[in-house]
Amino acid sequence: MAYAFADIAFTPSVRDQQDKHGAGNYARFLSDERVGGGELGERERNFIEKSDGFYQATVSETGWPYVQFRGGPAGFLQVLGTNTITYADLRGNRQYISLGNLTEDNRISLIIMDYARAERLKIWGRVDVIEPSSAAWSTLPKGTEHLIQITVEAIDWNCPSHIPRRLTVEQVGEELITLRAENLRLRAGLTESQARPPKSS
Repeated sequence: MAYAFADIAFTPSVRDQQDKHGAGNYARFLSDERVGGGELGERERNFIEKSDGFYQATVSETGWPYVQFRGGPAGFLQVLGTNTITYADLRGNRQYISLGNLTEDNRISLIIMDYARAERLKIWGRVDVIEPSSAAWSTLPKGTEHLIQITVEAIDWNCPSHIPRRLTVEQVGEELITLRAENLRLRAGLTESQARPPKSS
């Protein structure tokens, strides 16, 4: 069995391009000696559940890709076990493009970013659209129309090269608090040193 994401992504045309551009060493990802990459571990769980947004791609019945950003408070994207992710699908602009695509082809791909730490996780999976039970509705965010449950088939951590470092407003605030505290500490030290009488020579 090949490394999970390579088994999905390294199609014959992709392999042709890898060979053409001198990247044929990726063939090792398709060997029986390189297996795994199909389950979520502790690192992935922590990364996913701390995320406040992700990009998701679906494909229409006419073959057009559609990429959409989904955001929410940290924890809105939840990990259940080693191969299941779920989130509440909230009422939006009511175009239902992703939902329509998924009813025809339930394959989905996610890219989850942490710009501050230059980390990026890619996920391939299949979606079940779930109508929650009446008892579950009271625990879901206001505006939830249904639940998107993703069965993960492959994951891949991307190289951090070329990921721009960006901070959220909250992260900038945290850094400013740290800088202000350091500034106060330095100023206090300067004031204290200036208040000491000079040493006699």
